[in-house]
Amino acid sequence: MIKLKNEIETIKVENSGNIEGTIYKEMVLTPAEMMDKALMFSRIVIPVGSCIKEHPHNPEAEIYYILEGEVEVTDNGTKAVLHSGDVVFTGGGDTHSIKNIGTTDAVFMAVILK
Repeated sequence: MIKLKNEIETIKVENSGNIEGTIYKEMVLTPAEMMDKALMFSRIVIPVGSCIKEHPHNPEAEIYYILEGEVEVTDNGTKAVLHSGDVVFTGGGDTHSIKNIGTTDAVFMAVILK
């Protein structure tokens, strides 16, 4: 399968569920396109001050791979400031969150594994 950039849907989410502020989620591949091997593969943009609040992953796991910006993450209660090239893996019932603490948009890839 080949998917062109203009075929990728972008969803704007505002103050909904575990989202505080606004995020933009580019649905790079849908679960069906991944033959249901994963639940999500997205490029996510978080404007300054917005966040994805703490939430658990059980039984699935999630990977955040930071592409741009400065973010504060928690991983099962441990806080860290991350930049381009840094990664977080959360699963097994652990919790995580991510907040843009920089001065520009934060961008990361997110993958939820079954």
